[in-house]
Amino acid sequence: MGKNDFLTPKAIANRMKAKGLQKLRWYCQMCQKQCRDENGFKCHCMSESHQRQMQVFGQNPNRVLQGYSEEFEKTFLDLMRRSHRYSRIAATVVYNEYINDRHHVHMNSTEWATLTEFIKYLGKTGKCKVEETPKGWFITYIDRDSETVFKERLKNKRVKSDMAEEEKKEREIQKQIERAKEGKDDDVDEEEKKGEDLVELKSGVKVGFSLGVKQVITTGESSSSRSKRVFEEEEEEEEKKRKKGGDLEKERRSALDELMKEEERKKERMNRKPYWLFQGIVVKVMSKALADKGYYKQKGVVRKVIDNYVGEIEMVDSKHVLRVDQEELETVIPQIGGLVKIVNGAYRGSNARLLGVDTEKFCAKVQIEKGVYEGRVIKSIEYEDICKLA
Repeated sequence: MGKNDFLTPKAIANRMKAKGLQKLRWYCQMCQKQCRDENGFKCHCMSESHQRQMQVFGQNPNRVLQGYSEEFEKTFLDLMRRSHRYSRIAATVVYNEYINDRHHVHMNSTEWATLTEFIKYLGKTGKCKVEETPKGWFITYIDRDSETVFKERLKNKRVKSDMAEEEKKEREIQKQIERAKEGKDDDVDEEEKKGEDLVELKSGVKVGFSLGVKQVITTGESSSSRSKRVFEEEEEEEEKKRKKGGDLEKERRSALDELMKEEERKKERMNRKPYWLFQGIVVKVMSKALADKGYYKQKGVVRKVIDNYVGEIEMVDSKHVLRVDQEELETVIPQIGGLVKIVNGAYRGSNARLLGVDTEKFCAKVQIEKGVYEGRVIKSIEYEDICKLA
């Protein structure tokens, strides 16, 4: 058996020493070689193979550095997606899992000098939600896979179909209201025509009747008592018709009001949801856990809604991107005349303009701007059901 064969004690001892992670300062990324001590690393740097690799690096150092950075970032995010896809975890824990592989790309060969710089880069580019706490940096993976995007598209499609059904029902209600109004106008016209016919028949002295072929014509002058009785009868009939018409009109109005109220209650039941986040609204962060970072009671714009209850918030001042649950957010009321989004209730998803606020009842008055309900005024809507648009 040779001196340096595979099963010699020295070869086995060398493999045991090389097992696991060694010191980072004695690792050569260009040659992908780990040295056990300073002397070995020095000898490696003087070797011909290392000199050739350094010549390659010297020809285009930026390209090599960028390639290592991209590989480091890709491998790190793949690990996050596989192991910690939906969890909030310390950055150091993920990094320790990443460096368990002996042949990983070392950070000193990338454009980031420290793990903190790399974590900040992930937060700025929106690839992870980043939080700095007294216990260190915590990160949450932001899922942008094609499968997730497909599911979101299906959700949006279902929401649009629901909105289309609501619009269809609203059009049917409007048609029913118009038909009822037309029927009321026709009844009024018929009553007016009947009244005119009576006046024409009884106003003159001569009255003619035609029944079949025979004609009977009566002429003569009516007495004062007969004319008075005729006019009194006419007035009584007109009063009865007016009363009857008023009662019919009241019945129609009450029926329409009941129909509209029932439809409002139905829409309220259908559109009242436990979640209220929408993309493009301005919210206020109320999480006291983020007070140390200066985010408490600060405003941000919802750029993305995840699983209905979690929003990606871009802060207005710092432009940092946070992922916050809706329980830690609050709606924002704009100035009178500003645009708002109705985030819950019967008219959920509609854009409206703020007409006024009632500070005692904590409600507002808005007018819907677009859609089927355009121009409709909602006299009393709670603060929690509307939010300022960005």
